[in-house]
Amino acid sequence: MNYETIIGLEVHAQLLTKSKMFCRCSADYASAPPNTYVCPVCLGMPGVLPTINQQAVEYTVMTALALNCTISDYTKFDRKNYPYPDLMKGYQISQYDAPFGHHGWLTIEVDGQRERVGITRVHLEEDVAKLIHRTSPNRESYSLVDVNRAGVPLMEIVGEPDIRSPEEARQYLIKLRSILQYLGVSTGNMEEGSFRCDANISIRPENSPDTLAKVEVKNMNSFRAVYRALEYEAERQRRIAEEGKKLIQETRGWVEERGVTTAQRSKEYAHDYRYFPEPDLPPLVLNREWVEEIRSKLPELPEARRDRFVDEYNLPLYDANLLISSKTMADYFEVCLKTGVPHGLPSAKKAKMVSNWLLGEFSRLLNATNTGIDNSRVSPEQLCQLLDLVHKASISGTGAKLVFEEMFNTGKQATDIIAQRGLSQISDTEVIEREVMAAIRNNAQAVADYKAGKTQSLKFLVGQVMRGTRGRANPRLVNELLEKKLKEG
Repeated sequence: MNYETIIGLEVHAQLLTKSKMFCRCSADYASAPPNTYVCPVCLGMPGVLPTINQQAVEYTVMTALALNCTISDYTKFDRKNYPYPDLMKGYQISQYDAPFGHHGWLTIEVDGQRERVGITRVHLEEDVAKLIHRTSPNRESYSLVDVNRAGVPLMEIVGEPDIRSPEEARQYLIKLRSILQYLGVSTGNMEEGSFRCDANISIRPENSPDTLAKVEVKNMNSFRAVYRALEYEAERQRRIAEEGKKLIQETRGWVEERGVTTAQRSKEYAHDYRYFPEPDLPPLVLNREWVEEIRSKLPELPEARRDRFVDEYNLPLYDANLLISSKTMADYFEVCLKTGVPHGLPSAKKAKMVSNWLLGEFSRLLNATNTGIDNSRVSPEQLCQLLDLVHKASISGTGAKLVFEEMFNTGKQATDIIAQRGLSQISDTEVIEREVMAAIRNNAQAVADYKAGKTQSLKFLVGQVMRGTRGRANPRLVNELLEKKLKEG
């Protein structure tokens, strides 16, 4: 029997507010010593009263608008009750039946096909404390609790079960994170935990409306982990179904090192949390004028920026999609185009040249060093100065890559590196001609092959000339002189 995969994603994003959700403690806890950004409210002490962070509400409404949601006129906070060591109060202040936004959607593109994924709800809650698990020298296990994270504003975006493959899930997360970064409401950093994803996955026989038991998968801290976990879990469920065994509704954790999911606990239902309205916080009525004021502040979002890159800079759609997926990369790209160099290059060609370098050599080094482009030592002005030298044939493409890598590692100017390493391109015809004649004399078989119609031999001879000039010869002149001399001979 063939089975269809059904996936719905629940995404939690920490909001970039200065203070926590219901108290005045700083939300910038990442580098703070454990349990230092705390107060009676986020410690869950008896008798304390929470107050609502207005900025967090604005960010949540802004996100809901960007995700095409309907904004509720009336909202409220609820208590979500469950016992766990990272929840000092024994309940989490969240939202249940009256979220800020509902019935939205976003579009994703996979293999050239555009799909719309529904957004069930966008709501606001508080984050919980962080558990740190340790093993002592005598092999005894224990856990430590850091309360700094407790109470940080946490926005939850619940998607409809409209996703049909792990790749669609990955593209959904990439698109959603990009939107949050463009809005400036969250860093979207999965590795640091400010952007977290739980996935609900089930299977159903093709052409059947009935799904088998739903499994929740947790502990995925990268897009790659989400893809691998869902791929594994879909296959696991199919195998169990094909063996005639019964799938159970449960929560499973992704174990990155082993590439498997493992059972953690039975999956809760909504009634297990015993939701009831938070008695210490009043309901919120969202004024329509206030909502429209937030809508008017929405920035240019990824899809609109992609379309503008294609129309304004004549970029291929493929390039534009890659550039806009990271706001910092797209910002860097546009700053490059405003520098005025390379001189004399039409805007469309300059845009494509900059794009090639950002998506090629620059991205390679950023990925290899796990560096964000906003933290790179190479400024847009420095990159464009290097591209100007390439455009003027002052340095070869191969040499430019060597120069750029040193720029990336040291922050030095391209001209200084070229002078220090003697990498300037040779365009002196006499110098290149000497190397061309040497390549012809020393490679008689390649010359004979070329004259016999094997044009690939010309590339070999070009390579010999480039090796003789340590990659500094102007490739265009090398090709021209080689063809000329070979015809003459």
